[in-house]
Amino acid sequence: MLNAIIALISGILFGTGMIVSNMVDPTKVINFLDITGHWDPSLAVVIIGALAVFTPCYHLFIKQRRHAINGKEFNWTKNTKVDGKLLLGATIFGIGWGLVGICPGPSISSIGNGSISTYLFIASMLCGMAIANLNINIFNKKCSS
Repeated sequence: MLNAIIALISGILFGTGMIVSNMVDPTKVINFLDITGHWDPSLAVVIIGALAVFTPCYHLFIKQRRHAINGKEFNWTKNTKVDGKLLLGATIFGIGWGLVGICPGPSISSIGNGSISTYLFIASMLCGMAIANLNINIFNKKCSS
């Protein structure tokens, strides 16, 4: 139950922040990416603001603990290498983001706006994730046999 409450509070904070900062507007995102045209630095301000709040909290409260607030042990990744799989995934993500200016987090925050484009984007994103997982599982099985 505590996990659900923490997830609910985190989601409300994230979604509210995305809406209030207007980062759910694809035009804002596209203009941020358009550094040679109508560049809009407001996304950078949101990122810097988020880091200004998160960084001290991380170092003062999170990093020193072995367990998250919900009691689960932190599971820090040991894989920090930059490989072809990471670069391919980042490229595919960047193409999808650049084509429409919608990032996955803000798209979820945009569900309430009633836009068919948002619903189609989220459905397509979920399909893409399922296809990618299926292909990764097939690839891993072939490599292990």
